[in-house]
Amino acid sequence: MLPVAREGVFLIVVPAAASVAVFAAGSPWGGAGLGLAALALALFFRDPRRQVLASPGQVLSPADGRVVAVDKRTPQPLGTEALRISVFMSVFNVHINRIPFGGRVLDVRHIPGGFAMAHLDEASVANERAEVLIEDEDGRRYLMVQVAGLVARRIVCRLVEGDAVTAGSRFGLICLGSRVDLYLPAEARPTVKVGDKVRAGLAVIAEMG
Repeated sequence: MLPVAREGVFLIVVPAAASVAVFAAGSPWGGAGLGLAALALALFFRDPRRQVLASPGQVLSPADGRVVAVDKRTPQPLGTEALRISVFMSVFNVHINRIPFGGRVLDVRHIPGGFAMAHLDEASVANERAEVLIEDEDGRRYLMVQVAGLVARRIVCRLVEGDAVTAGSRFGLICLGSRVDLYLPAEARPTVKVGDKVRAGLAVIAEMG
């Protein structure tokens, strides 16, 4: 069976059950339409199992998708210049987000905002988002930002302050796409470029200095 995120189970079961009922009532076209809707939702919320193999110092991609930014920024929660790597998720990508580098969660914040197209650069600071600040065992801090988009209106972040996290573990999702911005210590070295396609928990996108 296709593994799916728990947030999508109810949304999948309802049209699937309705499809069976409509078929039984003698409406094959209506049943087929509802069945296709259930299948589409199952694909949206799919949560494939992955074998994570991260060496010390490697930073894994937090999302499936395409790299849309590799630059230097100074995000407010860090207060210092950081390497930013942004991954844009389309509606066809897996939406599950994963931890890029192990450590301990220092803070989790939800920030209200707009719902502009997520691939635009201004979405990083203008859109609805969830910010997660993490510190590793060496005292290095990095910031993950789940950014909502034009279609993606629901951000799920399962982390709370004090959580211990490991590289590649699931921590949430953004329903129907959008983007994740990752801010690493400025000395981190990117191993991807704009346009590269990456997969969460599998692709190495940077190495810590």
